[in-house]
Amino acid sequence: MSSSEDIREEQERLWNGPAGRAWVEAQAVLDRLFQPFEALLAGIVAEGSSTRVLDVGCGTGALTLALARRLAAPGRSTGIDLSRPMIEAARGRATRAVSPAAFILADAQRHAFEPGSFDHFVSRFGVMFFDQPAQAFANLRAAARPGATLEFVAWRSPAENPFMTTAEAAAAPLLPALPPRHAGGPGQFAFADAGRVRRILDESGWREAALQPLDVDCRMPEADLLHYLSWLGPVGQALQRSDAHTRTRVLAVLRQAFQPYVRDGEVRFTAACWRVSATAP
Repeated sequence: MSSSEDIREEQERLWNGPAGRAWVEAQAVLDRLFQPFEALLAGIVAEGSSTRVLDVGCGTGALTLALARRLAAPGRSTGIDLSRPMIEAARGRATRAVSPAAFILADAQRHAFEPGSFDHFVSRFGVMFFDQPAQAFANLRAAARPGATLEFVAWRSPAENPFMTTAEAAAAPLLPALPPRHAGGPGQFAFADAGRVRRILDESGWREAALQPLDVDCRMPEADLLHYLSWLGPVGQALQRSDAHTRTRVLAVLRQAFQPYVRDGEVRFTAACWRVSATAP
């Protein structure tokens, strides 16, 4: 088995297991936290337009549903994700909202899209987990009509996003088996290197690639913080497997470590990201 196949299977296990369950469990918290990104990306589609949009790595569907609310028939908003728990949650949300949004349970890197079937591609933190990113973006390129646009947001470096690494640093003495982050590998910070992102898009056939630093103020109620920390990221995944005593000790340490981000009943931090755009020739 190749290294790429190992990574692909690991990602499938992760997103159909603990990570997928965590995002479903924390759906409401994450939707509120990342609402500014939803508004930004949904805004690329004009109100009442009839274009066809694909939300890549759609998760539980917040952005896909927001896009569907803006589109007029025969336009359509489709989300794709390899996580069965998240796609099932997204489909449930669409049913309850009586939304025409559609969802595909598949790996966007390998799915056989109809050629030229989309006018826009968007993603809110969903494109950093491919085992072969150039192959993935080439597959999306094949699904693009001429002149189609690609726009996504991805995290910049860990150093620029201390909120996202505080839990690992604080919990490490109590959770010594936490997995290390691998620079450039699939994961939250896989697209931190702007040059690498440009090379991937160029190799995969996209043109006019542009990266703009995007710093967004994010907030959540203080009451949601421990729920967020209990489920998300490497520490959250470790806590899902931990006994009650360990969970209690770790969460007490984390709550203290995150105190600098708490003010006036809210948790506040700046998300340091790239806003990436490109065009299909």
